[in-house]
Amino acid sequence: MASARALPTIAFVGTGVMGHSMAGHLLDSGYPLVVFNRTREKAAALIARGARWASSAGEAASLADVTITIVGYPADVEAVYLAPDGILAKASSGAIVIDMTTSTPTLAVRIAEAATARGILALDAPVSGGDIGAREARLTIMVGGDSAAFDKVHPIFQVLGKTVTHMGGPGLGQHTKMANQIAIAGTMLSVVEALAYARATGLDPERVLGAISAGSAGSWSMSNYGPRILAGDMKAGFYVKHFIKDLRIALSEAEAVGLELPGLDLARRLYERLAESGGGDLGTQALWTLYGDKA
Repeated sequence: MASARALPTIAFVGTGVMGHSMAGHLLDSGYPLVVFNRTREKAAALIARGARWASSAGEAASLADVTITIVGYPADVEAVYLAPDGILAKASSGAIVIDMTTSTPTLAVRIAEAATARGILALDAPVSGGDIGAREARLTIMVGGDSAAFDKVHPIFQVLGKTVTHMGGPGLGQHTKMANQIAIAGTMLSVVEALAYARATGLDPERVLGAISAGSAGSWSMSNYGPRILAGDMKAGFYVKHFIKDLRIALSEAEAVGLELPGLDLARRLYERLAESGGGDLGTQALWTLYGDKA
């Protein structure tokens, strides 16, 4: 077994709801870790456990063999990678950079091209599983980019997730994540409406959840978010505002290939209504609040 000293140094940029747990697993596995987050307090626990603090994403990348990012929006991804003092400007030739944010396939391709020009290997590797998957190291990881780079960092992915799939070239990880988000949007809508119907017709929603979740109606969202909904727990495992971003990207990409997705468009409009009513920082299960008062 390789010693901790033989492991590559990893820069981790973005230690929020999911990134904090993911970075913690890397520390637990012995990887030397450098961290940066716009709010230092969110990285304090990791620093206390031995991670080194960097003053910027670029500085973090300059100190690492592998840089992982999981930030908020495509604009944030573009800034941390392509700014004059960003990751690609500061990372060493031969380094590998991995964006695990859900972003646009087009931007993933741009980053890969810019990285190649500097002798850097880039992967787009968005994840699914939310805060629970991150905390339990059970994420699903969808990877696009150079196959040799994927092989080199596969052990890192295995620390973070249980299902790791190389989908092909640059941007294809992000396209796969769009398919994932389309499925989640429809599933969450169906879970919320099933529970709203159960309550409105006088059923015990908890008993209904137990009865149907083990059958063909069952899903990960039903099993994991159904109990949260019924307990009134709307805390974010994945923010509504970030989910809206994903749904808009998916609709834009679908339009670009001439595909109409009316179910996805409905989910997008409902989540936008939720955000407009102040729910942008809640979890995706908070879609329930649009129905709960009427159920």
